[in-house]
Amino acid sequence: MSHELQELLDAVVAQATAGEGVEAYGLDQTETTVRAFDGEVESLSSARTRGVGIRVLRDHRMGYAYTADLTEAALAAALQAARENADAASPDDANGLPDAASVQDLPGLAADGFAEFAVEDKVRLAITMEQAVRAVGGDVRGVDSAVYSDGDTTAAIASTNGVRAAFQRTDAFVYTEVLAERDGATTAAYGLDVARHPADLDVKAAAAEGVQRATRLLGATKPESQKLLVVLDPFATASLLGVLAGALSAEAAQKGRSLFADKVGEQVGSAQVTLVDDGRLMAGLAASPWDGEGVPTGRTELINAGVLQGFLHNTYTGRRGGTASTGNASRAGFMSPPGLAPTNLFLQPGALDEAALLARAGNAFYCQQIMGVHSGANPISGDISVGVAGLMIRDGQLAEPVREATIGGSLTGMLQGVLEVGSELRFLPFGGGMGGALVLVDGFQLSGT
Repeated sequence: MSHELQELLDAVVAQATAGEGVEAYGLDQTETTVRAFDGEVESLSSARTRGVGIRVLRDHRMGYAYTADLTEAALAAALQAARENADAASPDDANGLPDAASVQDLPGLAADGFAEFAVEDKVRLAITMEQAVRAVGGDVRGVDSAVYSDGDTTAAIASTNGVRAAFQRTDAFVYTEVLAERDGATTAAYGLDVARHPADLDVKAAAAEGVQRATRLLGATKPESQKLLVVLDPFATASLLGVLAGALSAEAAQKGRSLFADKVGEQVGSAQVTLVDDGRLMAGLAASPWDGEGVPTGRTELINAGVLQGFLHNTYTGRRGGTASTGNASRAGFMSPPGLAPTNLFLQPGALDEAALLARAGNAFYCQQIMGVHSGANPISGDISVGVAGLMIRDGQLAEPVREATIGGSLTGMLQGVLEVGSELRFLPFGGGMGGALVLVDGFQLSGT
């Protein structure tokens, strides 16, 4: 499949004229989703997406066009449309295609036997997970969702600058949202698992996680307002990293829309904070050998021991800022030109497991859920005010649940207040696939009664 796609792209690039840069990006992706309800299939969808996007650069003008028709005539028409779009665009000295660089494959990125895993077995995984939740009974009153989803993606790229590469990646995950009820009050929480091959998914563990997270919030009350230590659980940490990612984009910094603009080399977090983006980390859901422009991915330390090292770049922002791409050009698909986004973004794990970190916290608030993070956390000002639910920590143990609360502070205050990062790193298929860990933070205000 990748060989056929690569040949199509090579043929497009071969049509470049003198003084013209041409890049062709191809995608062939099959995605399957199964939703189970009440022991049966509620819905099943499987869709294949194939297409080629073409970028033309001439006299620092950039044009883009795409086609889902991979015939020779359609590809030629898309190339011509990209040329016309370039002619109509404004020149920008930062426009340009990246130079070719050596790309190292990532063995295991595509699981052997993935394509042979039957649809019937995918259905079984979703139904088994839902049944495992319902079998608990008691306070568990239902399942809002029980979903199996996977993707088999082949991407390829070629350009007049000598970029030529392809990779295949497989992904599978399950998640369930468990509903619990007691004395007329309801709670809901997710449980999930991810893997490269569906046979490696643990659906019973995902079900058990959802049950535990939902039932332990039953009986929650509004807490007293107080300033105290907060333990962010992996879901909460991943949510806040998604906001932080926007402030660490070179595009945002260059436009003055980042709270970290002009702070490279400054202490922006505690010594416990090392924030990493690593596109080659196999445990991460966004692992790939090269980015949306064919630039090799790698490990980028954005913050090291609290000191801001720099920003995430694609080729455009790198040229604009007089530096190199960090391999963070992103593609939403073949229908749009490269953008800029993190790959696998995470805080470098520390040495404490959950029990040790809770003991270190002593008396604190365990933040299990964050509501309204996109409206309540601002990557430009850094202000945070979000709804939360979780449990109090008493003498290092999880205690009574709380709800209808908010935590307030700032992103910079959060980073500067990090006391510990837990030892377990977990990548979640929501919110861009950020890596979450337990994080003990000082400096948040918990508001309730």
